[in-house]
Amino acid sequence: MLFKLKKHLYSIAILPTIFTPALSAEAEKIAQFKPGITVTGTKEETLRAETSETVGQINKQEIHETKPSHPSEIMQRVPGVHINVTGGEGHMTSIRQPISTKPLYLYLEDGIPTRSTGFFNHNALYEVNVPQASGIEITKGPGTSLYGSDAIGGVINVITQAPPLKPELDLSLEAGEFGWHRLLTSVGNSWDDDGIRADINITHTDGWRDATEYDRESATIRWDHFLQSGASLKTLLSASNIDQQTAGSSRVSEDDYHNNPTENYTPVSYRKVKAVRLSTAYEKESHNTLLSLTPFVRHNFMEYMPNWSFSYDPSIKESESDSVGLLAKYRLDFDKFRTRLIFGADIDYTPGSRLEHSIDALKTGDIYTSYTRAEKIYDYDVIFQAVSPYVHVETSPWTGWRFNAGLRYDNMQYDYTNNMADGALVVSPTSTRFPVTYNHPTDAKVDFAHFSPKLGASYRFNNALNGFASYRHAFRAPSESQIFRPGSNDASLNLEPVKVDSYEIGLRGKPAESIDYEVSVYYMTKKDDLVTYEDPTTEDRTTVNAGETLHRGIEFGLNSELSKEWRLSLSYARNKHTFEKWLEKGTDFSGNEIQSAPEEVANTRLNYRPALLKGGRIEMEWVHLGEYWMDQDNTEKYAGHDLLNLRLNYFATKHFETFVRLMNVGDKTYATSASFSRGESTFAPGMPRTFYAGAEYKF
Repeated sequence: MLFKLKKHLYSIAILPTIFTPALSAEAEKIAQFKPGITVTGTKEETLRAETSETVGQINKQEIHETKPSHPSEIMQRVPGVHINVTGGEGHMTSIRQPISTKPLYLYLEDGIPTRSTGFFNHNALYEVNVPQASGIEITKGPGTSLYGSDAIGGVINVITQAPPLKPELDLSLEAGEFGWHRLLTSVGNSWDDDGIRADINITHTDGWRDATEYDRESATIRWDHFLQSGASLKTLLSASNIDQQTAGSSRVSEDDYHNNPTENYTPVSYRKVKAVRLSTAYEKESHNTLLSLTPFVRHNFMEYMPNWSFSYDPSIKESESDSVGLLAKYRLDFDKFRTRLIFGADIDYTPGSRLEHSIDALKTGDIYTSYTRAEKIYDYDVIFQAVSPYVHVETSPWTGWRFNAGLRYDNMQYDYTNNMADGALVVSPTSTRFPVTYNHPTDAKVDFAHFSPKLGASYRFNNALNGFASYRHAFRAPSESQIFRPGSNDASLNLEPVKVDSYEIGLRGKPAESIDYEVSVYYMTKKDDLVTYEDPTTEDRTTVNAGETLHRGIEFGLNSELSKEWRLSLSYARNKHTFEKWLEKGTDFSGNEIQSAPEEVANTRLNYRPALLKGGRIEMEWVHLGEYWMDQDNTEKYAGHDLLNLRLNYFATKHFETFVRLMNVGDKTYATSASFSRGESTFAPGMPRTFYAGAEYKF
């Protein structure tokens, strides 16, 4: 039995999702010269060389050696991916889209969405235990037909670690400046037809800016069980508890940015997050079929005081949701043309609620020093439910070619119950210049239905080069807060989904055993985007579907083994994001570039692995963020920045490792976000030079 379990675990140890499909002789040949398998696109293992979209991959070794204290430190290694820091492990994401908090991305853990579509959180990665992941896959651009709403800019799939084949205990302790310390521990074992693993992450920092203390406790427990029938069960329990004070993206004046960057204008703001996910994936594979059924439950709770809205909408927000759902898939393979047919459906039922109170915030100079909770401004329940069938087909009618097509139908509904009086509530907080209007729609049901098609092809030119092309359509249904927390908007029930058409071509090459590269070009149009307008007289804000934007760029990734000891990796993207049709507050911005859209994103790593480090390495990393406009008028620019990071790890013995990290070696002054409004530039300061050190012991 143990041999049987080891055989199964070995097949999923690198990318633990679903079993490798049976491959033809031609496919096996491709696999030899194109190492790499993806799991996100079709929810099971697929040769990367036969995918028709760009997929960035980060393996377990790279995560382990990088020791990321924030998701940005590992994910920005993928070409075209930029994730900034908003406090603690909070973030905003930019993948083929400008930097923003908009719901443009789908976040997965082992292929399961970490949140319901209706309750998007742009900080979703802090609800996942990234430092102890087995791997990360980032599919850039719209998701395939197997994913629905949210997947516009990209799909980020964090993959958990499989149980070890024999008893294992890892203990990692590290400390750093600004009160940083973290404990990572893992324990696991396998026996007969069962394997289990538990990962624990306990992190604390005092924060480098004033009043930015942060705590997290995360645990992941995974149990793999193999049935006598040959089927498998993978049960995953993930939980995170986060408590932080936050300056977040709270920007400071240009003078403070240069001379007093630790200043925090909103030290009273905070964020408390609880997330729990439980799933069991049943998978039964035969020679030419696969049945996959994954029921799941989720709990998400967040209480927070958003610091960015103190001046126009000061409030304490509580959002809670509980999900039950099912991911069902059936795959059928045919010998003729290596044809693969996949049918499936995703079901999501998520009751949730929102409770908000206005606050009266007291301000001394530029700093909000205290607050009192005032009257209730929102109190409602909402049930989000979705049934989304899909079909996907792949075939190879000619040598070297692999075609794919897919179609997904999303049928979604919000069932909303208002627990306050219908109509407008006008509140006059002490920290705002004008009264704030909070509309309360009457009880309602809001429906969205949408088809999402996909077409793609890959072609093997020779044993060292293949190309791909794709068309993908995607959409994004409005979140519950955009519809039922409308502020001054009295027509929020009429909002439409955001729609995207994306075209992409690319090449993957391996001209020598020591070199591989990938280059891709994308062209994406977005229509009916949800835009928030601000009335310059009353500061009332209204969200509507308005305008059209264009997004295009080129992405390039290169890995080169310069010698046995030296390795060079390069990730580069050049993007341009423009308003095509955009009229706001009487001003036509058509033709302008979108604000907060970096022109360039680059990451270069040079690794040196001398024998004296006994398997360890020295890494020098250069992070480049290009310039971008700080306003829609295109009058002020952030100049971008360049950062240098150093990492070193050393194995004193086979079981004992020490490591150090020095981030922002040059102590560069830089901004994680910057804007220009009402004649003033403001910046969110980035972290200064910071030192970390730690040790890991594997028992």
